[in-house]
Amino acid sequence: MSGGEITKLAEVSLIAAARGGDMRAFSELVRRYEGTVYRYAFKLCRDREKAEETFQDTFINVYRKLGSFDGRSRFSTWLYTIVTNNCLMRHRRRKIREIEESLEALESPETSADGKFTHEIARWDETPADLILDKELRTQIEKAIGKLPPEYRIVFTLRDMEGKSTEETSRIVGISKEAAKSRLRRARAFLRDQLTPYMARPARRQPR
Repeated sequence: MSGGEITKLAEVSLIAAARGGDMRAFSELVRRYEGTVYRYAFKLCRDREKAEETFQDTFINVYRKLGSFDGRSRFSTWLYTIVTNNCLMRHRRRKIREIEESLEALESPETSADGKFTHEIARWDETPADLILDKELRTQIEKAIGKLPPEYRIVFTLRDMEGKSTEETSRIVGISKEAAKSRLRRARAFLRDQLTPYMARPARRQPR
């Protein structure tokens, strides 16, 4: 099969060919998903070098485990799961656990009478354009996300940055939907707490 034919293959056929040992098919899978994998790895790792290492580990795992992909979930969901697991393993090896204790001590976020959260951090696509363009705010947001323990950062990234549903997030991370919701609430509460001092500052006057 030529390279041009490989490029045109549907994903199911491409996976089948790669599982059969066709390296051109596997290379095409890498080409199609390398951007998605790296962007997600970077959002989780918050570090270029760690993201690159996770990216490499992910496709090594894909090559080794492609035979175990049964097609019951989307291929992209399976990839997200591998990236997530690699990120968590790196975190555990480094034994960075200090933030976990402080996060567990956070009070539950405020709720209204109907049980809805009244102070959730805005989704990225709902943030006013003038704030998104504010370099200082972006820096504060990046720092706050970087302080989240990976278990919470992963769920926050999948739900509020990647736009995944609660159900898909729970499948990717390997937890129940209720656990995914709980981690998202804690992550949002933590970020709200971190960003409140910055957002409460008086607006800076523009020079006339």
